[in-house]
Amino acid sequence: MRAMRYERFGGPEVLREAWVADPVAGPGETLVEVEASGVNFGDIKQIAGQHTEGPGAPDGPLPRIPGMEVVGRTADGRRVLGYLRQGGYATKAVVPDRDLVELPDGVGAGEALAVLVQGLTAWHVLRSVARIRPGESVVVHAAAGGTGSLAVQLAREFGAGRIIATASSQEKRAFARELGADAAIDGAAEGYRERVLEANRGQPVDIVLDAIGGSVLDAALGTLGPLGRLVTYGASSRQAASPLAPERLAVDNITVAGFWLIPLLVREGAGGAALDALLGLTARGRLRPLVGAEYGLAQAREAQEDLLGRRTRGKLVLLPHG
Repeated sequence: MRAMRYERFGGPEVLREAWVADPVAGPGETLVEVEASGVNFGDIKQIAGQHTEGPGAPDGPLPRIPGMEVVGRTADGRRVLGYLRQGGYATKAVVPDRDLVELPDGVGAGEALAVLVQGLTAWHVLRSVARIRPGESVVVHAAAGGTGSLAVQLAREFGAGRIIATASSQEKRAFARELGADAAIDGAAEGYRERVLEANRGQPVDIVLDAIGGSVLDAALGTLGPLGRLVTYGASSRQAASPLAPERLAVDNITVAGFWLIPLLVREGAGGAALDALLGLTARGRLRPLVGAEYGLAQAREAQEDLLGRRTRGKLVLLPHG
């Protein structure tokens, strides 16, 4: 089969096209003829050698085939979505059965890939960690991105009273409002508190979903009201936030929590009620996953470079047979 693999750690340039033996499914696994593969920052971390230990780390010696998400068909004709630790950048992949779900009619490959990692992340930060209640106000950082755009829509689905999106450009802010945000503002740290409070009609907010970190996270803490919750699930700014004294959490009655999807998938599997619900909402048109550019398999390096350079918007998709 055709695959893109890496023989040493490095940047996207280490990916090379190769013909390799077909993978063989073992007990509790299914062989999938891949229709499309998702491109993630996690793939880039794997080939850079930054994710070699811990939950979800790839195993086995180099060379390896990256790729954690696939849509395709099984030998018995089912069209499925699957999560795997590695091996998705290929025309065939083996997926654990507990990480494989059948796709409902009307859900495209790009949409399905968008709701796997990004959609489950948005679902859990709102439901499992922030424990959103109807009527609460929610601030979503980077609201035009893959996870943020789904979080805006799910916050509305879960009954949020007011949704405030942050984004870096007028175009992205307009897109967030189109998705259902009640207000969309510049997410820069300077003046952040004033803009958020104004957008929330002068009141502190209940929930902040942060994937930026650093000075933006610091500023966001100052917008939370009593029993407010901030959930951090990324640090795209690559800046460290200021140390947070436990006494401040107690005095201000606020909660700061973290979330990373991969350990949850390792422990519980990707299949389950949350993913079924996300796919069902997508099939009924109530959830609009953001699908970006498509690339042929041999363009995997270009796809990763575009992702790193933030030159695209939405889920990037590889077409192994394209």
